[in-house]
Amino acid sequence: MPSEEEITRIRRLINRIKVTLDDLTPQERAEIGQAVAAVRRHHAISLGMPRIRQPLPGIRPERTA
Repeated sequence: MPSEEEITRIRRLINRIKVTLDDLTPQERAEIGQAVAAVRRHHAISLGMPRIRQPLPGIRPERTA
């Protein structure tokens, strides 16, 4: 559980970000929106089920280990 101090710091950070976003031009906001969407797409793709690696084929299949 986060402390009250941590919660307060996060709230201040969120407020600073909101004020900064309000100062941006519509073009700048659109660019940030596109960047966020790209990161979210990548993040969603990489959070799937873990993959099980297939064993690599032997270089010399005729040899035994």
